[in-house]
Amino acid sequence: MTAAGDRPGRLVLVATPIGNLGDLAPRGRSLLAEADLICCEDTRRTRALLAALGVPAGGATGDRLLSLHGHNEHERIPRVLAALEGGGTVAVVSDAGTPGISDPGAALVEAAIGGGYAVSTVPGPSSVLGALVVSGLRTERFCVEGFLPRKGAARRGRLDAVLRDPRTTVVLEAPGRVVSTLRDLAAADPRRRVAVVRELTKVHEEVWRGTVDDAVRAFEVRPPRGEVVLVVDGAPAPAPVADEALAEAVRARLDEGRAGEGSRHVADALAAELGVGRRRVYEMVLRIRAGS
Repeated sequence: MTAAGDRPGRLVLVATPIGNLGDLAPRGRSLLAEADLICCEDTRRTRALLAALGVPAGGATGDRLLSLHGHNEHERIPRVLAALEGGGTVAVVSDAGTPGISDPGAALVEAAIGGGYAVSTVPGPSSVLGALVVSGLRTERFCVEGFLPRKGAARRGRLDAVLRDPRTTVVLEAPGRVVSTLRDLAAADPRRRVAVVRELTKVHEEVWRGTVDDAVRAFEVRPPRGEVVLVVDGAPAPAPVADEALAEAVRARLDEGRAGEGSRHVADALAAELGVGRRRVYEMVLRIRAGS
């Protein structure tokens, strides 16, 4: 197997502006100017970006832009690998922000690494991280949910998972569905804190903070426009389980006719159910069984 980076070509993921053109790193501009091939979601948008930067879209071999989006990423991989095989530098950009996060790029990165090519990044603008750090919510642990399913059991399941997760969750949402998503969240937990972050780094940037119940009322009367990111506070930590309550739960499980269960199995099940450390539950099981 070829070790990653042993072969001559290199793939570089370049973060592009999410609003303000000045947010593009100088190294990003240089990389886009020198790349042999630029993979982009929409060639028209990337062509406009390059024009604004004063960077030509063409090179010695003609147009350098190659469309790579959610519907054609896998079929484009062989062409990109061929460019890397020839020792070329291939840049990957999304329409805005950091490619590979809820945007095309992840499958290409995997293929390039598997082929032994160097993969690096020019970090920079990201609506996910930008919204998170201005939300006022906890940032120590967070997850990126991306776009939610539009309807049905899949949507309900994902929303339930978001509300149960103790980590702060970043949700990407189309402006026309923001209010319905806020309503769904409010139906389950109206007091959960949320930040509605709109048009980051653009002229009409807005960061709204409050509860999801208040957010519903605020945005029902003025539906949000533009790019929107929701940041949802994590689920509160469960209340500590007292020794008396833990002992009662152990006795109840044993009284259910599960006395034949191994102590470790009982401890595993109750630890997951109550959110209690497994060792503590196991010691309680042994104590109760020893005294019965």
